[in-house]
Amino acid sequence: MTGVEHLDVVIVGAGLSGIGAARRLQQEHPDKTFVLLEARANLGGTWDLFKYPGLRSDSDMFTLSYPFKPWRGTDSIADGESILDYIAETAAETGIGRKIRYDTRVVAADWDSAEARWTLTLERASGPGESAGTVTCGFLYACAGYFDYANGYTPDFLGVESFTGTVAHPQLWPADLDCTGKQVAVIGSGATAITMVPTLARGAAHVTMVQRSPTWIIPQPRRDPIADGLRAVLPPGIAHHAIRLKNIGFASLVYWFCRTAPRAASALMKGLATLLLRDRAVVAEHFTPRYAPWDQRLCVAVDADLFRAIRGGTVSMATDQVDAFVPEGVRLRSGRVVEADVVVTATGLSMAVFGGVECRVDGRPVKFSDEFLWQGTMVSGMPNFAVGIGYSNAAWTLRADLNARLVCRVLRHIDRHGGAPVVPKPARPMAAAPFLGLTSGYVQRSVDQFPHLGDQGPWRVRGYLRDLIAVRFGRLRELTKLRG
Repeated sequence: MTGVEHLDVVIVGAGLSGIGAARRLQQEHPDKTFVLLEARANLGGTWDLFKYPGLRSDSDMFTLSYPFKPWRGTDSIADGESILDYIAETAAETGIGRKIRYDTRVVAADWDSAEARWTLTLERASGPGESAGTVTCGFLYACAGYFDYANGYTPDFLGVESFTGTVAHPQLWPADLDCTGKQVAVIGSGATAITMVPTLARGAAHVTMVQRSPTWIIPQPRRDPIADGLRAVLPPGIAHHAIRLKNIGFASLVYWFCRTAPRAASALMKGLATLLLRDRAVVAEHFTPRYAPWDQRLCVAVDADLFRAIRGGTVSMATDQVDAFVPEGVRLRSGRVVEADVVVTATGLSMAVFGGVECRVDGRPVKFSDEFLWQGTMVSGMPNFAVGIGYSNAAWTLRADLNARLVCRVLRHIDRHGGAPVVPKPARPMAAAPFLGLTSGYVQRSVDQFPHLGDQGPWRVRGYLRDLIAVRFGRLRELTKLRG
C-alpha cells in the first residue's frame, strides 16, 4: 500500500496509561517499532483536558504513579498540574515523547486476517475530515480510557436560558471564569464537585453544593507521614515500592471492609463526618447515602477541606432535586431558590467505547457489547487488540500497568509462535457482568455499550494482588492462534 506506514504496535492515547504502556513496551520489546497517536495537542489525557479549580487525584500518588518512576512530590494527594508534570517528565526522560503524534485521531480500525494487520484511518483532530494518513500495525493497544473527551454529561435542565448568570461544566471550564466574590452553586455530588466546592469557597462569597442524593465521603490527609518517614531513611526506589505496597494493602482492606461489613463501614464514615461537623442532623440529611459504601466510588475530602468549609460557613449543602433554572439561580423541588451568579453543572461524564474508534474485523463491524474482556485487557473476537483500562475501586495505574505487562507477555507469546495473531476465546458460555461494577450515573448510562466481564477466572477482575499473579504467571490457554 503506497504511502502507508507499517509498525509493530500502535498505542492510541498519550495519557497516564498510554505513556506507561509505551515505557513497558520500550523496556521489554526494544526491537518493536511503535508510536502513540494522540488526538489532543498535548500529552496527559484527563490531566491535560480538565482545567477546573482544585483538580487533583482521588488516589494516592504512590499507587497512581508508575512503579518504574518513584513519585518525588511532597503530597500524597497531588494537584492536577503536578500529575501532568510527572507524566511529561516521564515521557521526556524515556524518549517516549518523540514517539507521540499529536492532533491525530483514529477514526477507524480495520483488521484483515489475510494480512494479519490492523489498518488505521487517521484524521486531524483540529480539522475534522482532514486526513492524517494511514498506518498499519500488527498489534493495536487502545489506551484512550473510557471517557468521551469531547463532551461531558449535563441533564436537560428546564429554564437554563432564563438564568442571567454564567453556567459552566467542569470538562469545558472557561479560562476567563473568575468566581471571586460571587455566589456559586455547584450541582453534583461526585468527586469533581467535592473537589471543586472547597476550592471555589476560598474566594467566592459563598458556595452551595446542590446534590440530588448524598455521597460517601472520607477525609484523607494530603501528606502521608509514614511515606515521609520511609523516604527519609530509604533509597527512593525502595521507599517507593514499600509505600506502594503499604497503600495497596490498606486500600484493599478498606474495600474488603466496606463490601463485607457495609453497616459497620457506613457507621464509621457517618461517625467521622459527625466528628468533623459536630452536627448529627446535617450528617443525616447531607452525608448519609441510600447506597452501601463502594456501590459507587468513595470520594475523598483532602485534609477534610469540605467539612471544614461547611463548619466555617463558606459552604452550605442542599440535598434536593433541581426543578428548574430561574433568572436568579436554581429552584429546587422543595421550592427553595439557590441564588447564584455562577452555576457549575458538575453532573458527570459521558463514556465512549475505547475513544469512539469504529472497529471492524474482516469487514464486520465489532459490537463491543457482545464481547468479553479477558484478563481485563484483551477483547474476545478482536485479534491482536488490547485496552488500557484501570481499576474503578483502586488507583487507575495499578490495573493499567498490569494490562501493559500482559500485552508485553502476549507479544512474546506471538513471537514464539511465528508471529501468528491471537484472539482470546472463552472455553464455554459465560454469564455476563458489567466491566465497571458501580452504580454511579455515568457508568449506568453507558456501561452496556462496553465488553462484559465473565464468571470464569481469567474473564474476571479480582483485585490487584490476585490479578498481578495471574498476569505474571497465569497460563495463556484462552488465546487462540488464527494462523501459523
